[in-house]
Amino acid sequence: MTTKTNKRRDFTQVAFAIVQEATGEAPSSKLTGKKADSSKGGKKGGKTRMEQLTEEQRKELAKKAADARWQNAAPAVKTSAAKPKLTKQH
Repeated sequence: MTTKTNKRRDFTQVAFAIVQEATGEAPSSKLTGKKADSSKGGKKGGKTRMEQLTEEQRKELAKKAADARWQNAAPAVKTSAAKPKLTKQH
């Protein structure tokens, strides 16, 4: 089955896909060639990189990432200094 940008499929498309899978006619969804190689390298690359960094370097990267996340966060809401007095209502 061809890949479409629209993920929603109607009833006939779903039924056709089910029949293809049941009869073994469905195309293979495994990656091949350059895409498979780049995917495999990307999955193990981050872990390998972190293993090679010193604790100080990892700490610096973590701080940089946290600063970047907080920089894009919404500004904090300021509250007024004066609190309202609570009164009993009868």
